[in-house]
Amino acid sequence: MDKSQIPFLSATELSGLIQSREVSPVEATQAYLERIEAVDGQLNSYITVCGDEALAQARQAEEDISAGRYAGPMHGIPVAVKDQFNTQGILTTNGSTIHGNFVPDEDATVIANLKRAGAVLLGKLNMSEYASGDAFHHPYGRPRNPWDLSRNPGTSSSGSGAATAAFLCSTSLGEDTGGSIRGPASFCGLAGIRPSWGRVSRYGVFGASWSMDTVGPISRTTQDCAMTLAAIAGYDPKDPYTWDVPVPDYVGALTGDISGLRVGVVQERVHADVVEPDVRDAVVNAIAALGELGATLVDVEIPLMPHSAAISSCVISADAASLNRRDLEEHLEQFDHNNQVRLLMGAVLPAQAHQTALKLREMLRRQILEALEGVDVLVMPTSSIPAPLIPEKAGIGSKQEVIDGYKGRRSYTSPFNLANTPALSINCGFTSEGLPVGLQIAGRPFDETRLFQAAYAYEQATEWGARRPGV
Repeated sequence: MDKSQIPFLSATELSGLIQSREVSPVEATQAYLERIEAVDGQLNSYITVCGDEALAQARQAEEDISAGRYAGPMHGIPVAVKDQFNTQGILTTNGSTIHGNFVPDEDATVIANLKRAGAVLLGKLNMSEYASGDAFHHPYGRPRNPWDLSRNPGTSSSGSGAATAAFLCSTSLGEDTGGSIRGPASFCGLAGIRPSWGRVSRYGVFGASWSMDTVGPISRTTQDCAMTLAAIAGYDPKDPYTWDVPVPDYVGALTGDISGLRVGVVQERVHADVVEPDVRDAVVNAIAALGELGATLVDVEIPLMPHSAAISSCVISADAASLNRRDLEEHLEQFDHNNQVRLLMGAVLPAQAHQTALKLREMLRRQILEALEGVDVLVMPTSSIPAPLIPEKAGIGSKQEVIDGYKGRRSYTSPFNLANTPALSINCGFTSEGLPVGLQIAGRPFDETRLFQAAYAYEQATEWGARRPGV
């Protein structure tokens, strides 16, 4: 096939062609490197492109496959990862100049798992400094949304969203603390899952909040997302917070049949005043489509959800200030202005406020788990708005601005990182301005399979995935 068209294949399609030897890993890697060179100047999605290393890995993959040592569906697939994950011998910045010269001598477990699966690492992706959704300044270039270059591709896994949507990698990894996988997936028209807390190792990953950080894939389709998660998931003795439970055959479970699936519709989140009309319409239509596919729709109420962003912000700020205390003390002036404010706030947060947030977190978690006793999955928008315009200045404009922010899009992703339950965002349409809209599907702990099943059935019945951004 025409090599220039390889980047536009799904990871699943490319995997089949590599396995059948119709496309070689070297051809695929070269095609992606050429597209990165041609396009990424507009997007700033990469911090480091590992051209020589990627081609060496691709040649090894080609040799192994030719010799009958096929490692599975990720073998030879060109991937890229958020620059929050340690990569042996390759610069790892955490999106900051503070780590601008840091070259790890060991891979993060997720990187080691990708290599074991035979994947080819194209490079390290841009991100908000220290995985903060609030960072304004990006020392390695401002990431831009391929659907509209004046808009945000999402935070903090900004490059993961932009690069995947612009066909600059076959699939990618991000990290989600308060929505940093689901937000970019929603804003860039992709499938991105925050797996259950403890499903994927965080060893070798720069931390933002020890009690919420979760590594997961951002991909162009649900099947690609399932394939990528299967490659990185599993117990890791180096991470005491991983669970020693089996990793299901996520891809094998994608039958397209969701007859009888009980879908809990969080109506007060779908029809809240903060939801923009185009977003609401797309989500309502997507929920109706699930019903037409055989799912049973059930209205559910989760009263604390509207307050989740305030609860989440309190917990994350305190966690982040604790995790990064030394850098805060020694390099305060190097932090982005917004991060200085956030980390200093977390450092002086009263214990009483933190304890109140933890109690509210547990109450919300119980409400979500109780709701999931009566249904298989929950659905609601991933965000109340489509991708916003890139901000023009740093800082906080007013107290009301902060309050309004807690009522808006952050209150849509925060419930599930507080509950540590899996949550998936898939594209469910576009606004009148051509911006993607995300449908969020959440489920019980370690039940990512049902999320994938619902998302896959919806994707197979719709044509949103056929649209491409203009870059």
